Amino acid sequence: MSTTDMHQQQVPPEQAGPAAEPGADTPDQLMAAATARIAELEAESQDFRDKWMRSEAEMANVRTRAKRDADDARQFAVQKFARDVVEAADNLRRGLDQLPAAQPGEPEIVGKLRDGFEGVERSFLSLLERNGIAKVDAVGKPFDANLHQAMAEQPSTEYPPGTVMQAWTAGWTLNGRLLRPAMVVVAKASDSTPT
Repeated sequence: MSTTDMHQQQVPPEQAGPAAEPGADTPDQLMAAATARIAELEAESQDFRDKWMRSEAEMANVRTRAKRDADDARQFAVQKFARDVVEAADNLRRGLDQLPAAQPGEPEIVGKLRDGFEGVERSFLSLLERNGIAKVDAVGKPFDANLHQAMAEQPSTEYPPGTVMQAWTAGWTLNGRLLRPAMVVVAKASDSTPT
């Protein structure tokens, strides 16, 4: 036996190298496997990125909704109080409407009282407007079911049909949202046929 033969017999098979392993992959096979694995990892990475982007978009929507809800709550939290306050404003107007009209020779105190109450009303309405509560005048405007509540219909030659001809109570809004509709009388075509 030669030394070369002895040396070959003493080398363990795991140290013999790739040529000694049965079914060893070729460089092309290794490259194809690596390319497939890279494509698989890139697809997985893209899937995670898409999920992350959708999650971020959903969180942005949740934040926007929460901010809008908080703003609405802040703006409209006083809705019940505002309804009560506009009732007081309407009562003040009813009281002013009951005062007698200014007449020559009336006592000076009556004129001062009338002027004082009207000043209080102007100040009160201004305070309401600064806080988002606005009075909606309806007379002479087309009937709008979103702002008006029809209490009656009357024939009229002065107003076109479908127009508010009288308001029993004023309408009110809170920050642009209807707080209380105006109770109105709506004009209808006058009956010209004799009965």
